[in-house]
Parts: sequence; C-alpha cells; structure tokens
Amino acid sequence: MHRFTTIHAIRQHLASLRTANTVLGFVPTMGALHEGHLDLIRQARQACDLVVASIFVNPIQFNNPDDLARYPRTIEQDSEMLERVGTDVLFFPTAAEIYPEAPQLRFDFGDLETVLEGAFRPGHFNGVGVVVAKLFNIVQPDRAYFGQKDLQQVAVIRRLIRDLSFPVELVRCDTVREADGLAMSSRNRNLTPTERTQATAMYQALQLAQSRLSEGQSPAVVKGEILTFFEALPHFRLEYVEVVNADTLQAVSETQAPGQTAICMAAHLGKVRLIDNLVF
Repeated sequence: MHRFTTIHAIRQHLASLRTANTVLGFVPTMGALHEGHLDLIRQARQACDLVVASIFVNPIQFNNPDDLARYPRTIEQDSEMLERVGTDVLFFPTAAEIYPEAPQLRFDFGDLETVLEGAFRPGHFNGVGVVVAKLFNIVQPDRAYFGQKDLQQVAVIRRLIRDLSFPVELVRCDTVREADGLAMSSRNRNLTPTERTQATAMYQALQLAQSRLSEGQSPAVVKGEILTFFEALPHFRLEYVEVVNADTLQAVSETQAPGQTAICMAAHLGKVRLIDNLVF
C-alpha cells in the first residue's frame, strides 16, 4: 500500500496508474477505523481496479470543539487495517495541507440542512460538502463508497455530485452492526463499559418503530411510542426521532414505497452522541 500526505504526491501517483479502463474506487474516512469502514473497502475492492482510502479528521464539519478534540486518532492501526484488506493507496493529509487558508466557499444544501442532523448541527454539512468536493477533485474517483449509518450525509453527497456534475457513482453500503445490533461507529470507543451495554437501546428502538410501521401504525403514532420508550431510559438524552423519506430526508405522514422509508434518530449517551437509522 502506498501512503501519501500531500495533494501533489497523490495526484502524481494516481496519474501514473490510470489507464483508459481503470476504475478507481474511493473510501473517504476520518480514521478510527472499524469493520464498517473495512466493509466499504472490501466492496470497493470487488468492483474496482484501484482502491484509494483517505483519513482526514475534517475540522470544519465539527460544531463542538470538544467533539473534535475527543475524536479518536489511530493512524498507525488504521493504516495496518487498510493494508490488510487490500487498499492500494492511503491519503492522510494534515489540516494545513487541505486548508492552507480558511475556506471561504459555502455550500447550501437546501431542505437537507433544515432537518435531522442539519437542524441540530448548523454548518456541519457545509463542512462535509467542502471536504468531499476537495477530495473528489484530488482523487478523481469513478466510484465513492459511503455507509448508510450516515444516511443524511449520503443524501448531501448525492446532491453535491448531481449539482456539480462530478463524474462519480455514489455507492451506499448497508450499516454494519455489532452482534447486539449497535451500529459500528468510531465514537463507540468513547463509551464506558456500562454505556456500551446501554447503547443497544438505539437499535431496539429502531426495530420497535419498524415493527409498528409495518403493522400499519402512522409515523406520528410511532414517533410518540419511541419518545415514550426513551423516557424510561434516563441515561439517554434523545435529540430527535423522525420517520422520513429515505432520499429526501423529509418527514412523511405515511409509510413510503419499499426501500423508501427511513427511521432516523440521534441521542446522547454520556459524552457520546449516537446516530442510527433503519431503511425499509
């Protein structure tokens, strides 16, 4: 696996490897890798000739400075994991390399910024949009792989690709879960052992909501039941739960066509903010 820290070096290297028929798959990450990230790499490996991963903790997408400071950084361990699953190239730049000057460009993703994560993390998706656009320009992938756990991020990147005509195919991959259902996340390692056990309630709540919706209950009734569910769990601070269209992320009043209904939620457990969703 080749490793690069500068834009110039990785551009030169990728240019030397490309042919007319080369399919380049790209997996952008913020590091602290887990099996969910490795699943993205494996899927890219199966479908692409060349697999590139990036590790960059993007400072401009964090609303909370403490959250940025706490974000795990495990570059050596991450590098070993990426090499083990067949990554060809790793790009891990510094913040100064990506942002030699503070970016002045601002993205507005419309309705996507007014709901769910956008409502609770103002400016977050502008930061995501800026860094992903820069990474797409640097790496120039044919396919980009993102996990469904960050469903709203997938929707934002889909809009970025469409509106700016990036020649990139967006591949949304299923959420990878622990044996007890907890969605894999880099932030999970910040949970205490007790909190780690408690965290499974997130997936239990999603399963309950899916079951009720499948039985014909309305999203409004199901949302009320989930709020009651979390009222009995004082260690959680539920931020939101919504039943939405899986593509637009806008709230719906009835279950959508197969594969188009998503139940999304976010909650604080101790010092960790957890997000999760189910699409059905």
